[in-house]
Amino acid sequence: MKSLLFDYGGTLDADGTTWLERFHPIYKEAGLDVPKERFDRAFYDSDDNLPGRHALQGLDLAQTVRLQVADVIKTLAPDRTNLIEPVADRFVADCRGHFRRLTPVLERLAKRYRLGIVSNWYGNLDGILAKEGLRPLFSVVADSGVLGVTKPEAAIFLHAARSVSAEPGECLMIGDSVKRDMAGGAGVGMKLALISSAAQAPDAGQDWTLRSVADLEGILG
Repeated sequence: MKSLLFDYGGTLDADGTTWLERFHPIYKEAGLDVPKERFDRAFYDSDDNLPGRHALQGLDLAQTVRLQVADVIKTLAPDRTNLIEPVADRFVADCRGHFRRLTPVLERLAKRYRLGIVSNWYGNLDGILAKEGLRPLFSVVADSGVLGVTKPEAAIFLHAARSVSAEPGECLMIGDSVKRDMAGGAGVGMKLALISSAAQAPDAGQDWTLRSVADLEGILG
């Protein structure tokens, strides 16, 4: 293999847990406990529409997350704006804890492979990674909000492979989503590593199932 391509959310900022799954208990602990179905609708409405509602270019991770949280709270409890910062800051602190843990692993891997990111994001991921000190580790950041194509579409994976001067079969796609990462990577012939926190990980035809990106060194030797 020449290249390791990573999903971002749920893969590099967590060990196989989606933003939705991570946010829900934080809101509950902050005192905003609503039915899960209602929370899910508000979360996805914010997530899907964030780039259309806000100018995100140049915003860092904390600023981006606060806008996402603000839109959720505006829908669920507009009188509870005092919760925006504590909920967002708790989430961002957790992300940064994962960054600190994984950075030494990524630095070692970057000496042996060309690293890249393939992410369904808002269009400002490159700048976020730069401000978190992670951008120099990656040869390409394929952000759907910039490219105009989303996982699992083949084009975003092929763009990443071309950018690291590799054939798809020379790439390992590492992600936590069966539908987006595993299906998309498989569709262009990449090898697959699923990051899963589940007791029984789904079978998506992946070559490896890992608990964390930190486990990659164990399978790559």
